Amino acid sequence: MAKLLVKVQRYFRRKPVRFFTLLALYLAAGSLVFLHSGFAREPTVTGNQRGPGAGEGPGLPYLGVMQLSRGFKAAATMPEGGRRHGPWFKSTSKEPAERGKAGDYSSTRSRALRGRSGREKEEDRARYIGCYVDNTRRRTLRGVSFFDYKKMTVFRCQDNCAERGYLYAGLEFGAECYCGHKVQASNASESECNMECKGERSNICGGVNRLSIYRLELAQESARRYGSAIFRGCFRRPDNVSIALPVSQLMLNMSVDKCVDFCTEKEYPLSALAGITCHCGFPTTLFTLHEREDEQLCAQKCAGEEFESCGTAEYLLVYQTQVQDNRCMDRRFLPTRAKQLVALASFPGAGNTWARHLIELATGFYTGSYYFDGSLYNKGFKGERDHWRSGRTICIKTHESGQKEIESFDSAILLIRNPYKALMAEFNRKYGGHIGFASHAHWKGKEWPEFVANYAPWWATHTLDWLRYGKKVLVVHFEDLKRDLFVQLQRMVGLLGITACEDRLLCVEGQKDGNFKRSGLRKLEYDPYTPEMRKMISGYIKTVDTALKLRNLSGVPDDYYPR
Repeated sequence: MAKLLVKVQRYFRRKPVRFFTLLALYLAAGSLVFLHSGFAREPTVTGNQRGPGAGEGPGLPYLGVMQLSRGFKAAATMPEGGRRHGPWFKSTSKEPAERGKAGDYSSTRSRALRGRSGREKEEDRARYIGCYVDNTRRRTLRGVSFFDYKKMTVFRCQDNCAERGYLYAGLEFGAECYCGHKVQASNASESECNMECKGERSNICGGVNRLSIYRLELAQESARRYGSAIFRGCFRRPDNVSIALPVSQLMLNMSVDKCVDFCTEKEYPLSALAGITCHCGFPTTLFTLHEREDEQLCAQKCAGEEFESCGTAEYLLVYQTQVQDNRCMDRRFLPTRAKQLVALASFPGAGNTWARHLIELATGFYTGSYYFDGSLYNKGFKGERDHWRSGRTICIKTHESGQKEIESFDSAILLIRNPYKALMAEFNRKYGGHIGFASHAHWKGKEWPEFVANYAPWWATHTLDWLRYGKKVLVVHFEDLKRDLFVQLQRMVGLLGITACEDRLLCVEGQKDGNFKRSGLRKLEYDPYTPEMRKMISGYIKTVDTALKLRNLSGVPDDYYPR
């Protein structure tokens, strides 16, 4: 046996190519055997893992009730009081991803399911009902909307509308998603819905002023809910209630849900409870929602729900429904080239993107930028792609602070924010994106101290430079804008040379958050500022405060100083 092995060894030494060839054939044969054993048996999936439609194609996870959230849960399973306050409910369940992994698509059954047409895959989720006309002045679907000019897909739009409890999802211009409870427009020719989705070229996402509309089919109408309503407060009954709140309904078995659902069906953004009467309408100059009353004045029990308050005939309990107020949603480029360049200047992290959102809603015109941020363009800031000197936008975002750059503008809105908050916001953006968060390692590592050392002086010099070199500067404090949006936005719009329409500004108040508000749920459990950092930043605050007062402007707000 030993002699035989020696002969084989000598043979392959003389002819190594044959050795490696045989080795490769051996490995290939082993791989084929392994793959065959994988195809021969279907992966084991427990009963609770396999859901309807599991493994029906790539990118189409299981669409159980949990993924689509409370919009499709039966009423009996709704958490009590959950819809009265807070943001839209979203499921945090990781089950769909786990189910996707479990299926693995390795069996012949899964491969066959993947071969179905796209329309068959979507039958359980939604039913396509046709191409419809849309109008920027009066939308066909009047619920919430969002844009993504890079990654929009049919499924993403359907899922977003579904989890908010809407009946219909519509896609337009390849990248815009609209939700609603009613389709309020006429049919268009299917050939007019001809734009591919930005995130999946194989599907159509409407056209120019044309909507590809789907009816969501995942639950019975009796089980469908309208999601969270936002509590706005207790308000005195307006003098001309029939004009201020034009739609009303007597409800002897009144509850918050019944009134909110009624106003949602009637396509109104406000639901006002007055004892056994439900009123619906818009915020207007007749009913501004600016003068809140003590909530005890509205603390009358509902006839249909003893643990809820339903207001009285004189004091109305007001909720904001999911219906989007479209009076301020139309936006366009300036019809004629602007003669002056107006800067929207701020230190990074001071709320410039939010201010742009407010200005666009208040004026109806796109804002531009000194830079180009693709993520902002993809989220609907269409002026982002224009050159900042194009003259097609109402104002231009900038973080620049040099004399030459500042003197390029004819006037400016200077947005100033508490440096402690601004520095943390910019650090989160730098390491986590526009609405993300920096990791714990970044806060505890060398990045944070270096960031504060470099950026804190810039916070002060940015303001000082704009006060020194700016030709016509309107100072707006971020904190004042949050606290009194209506008044501060009026000032900003006035500088832009636009006559502020009060009803439009009231509409903006209801849509103020936009898509770039960082969630307040994730906060640091400790103070990231050391005593040395605070001493340095306090010195910069005093410098800016003095500079503002020397120009007869109000100083920095009191909460800039650490408590």
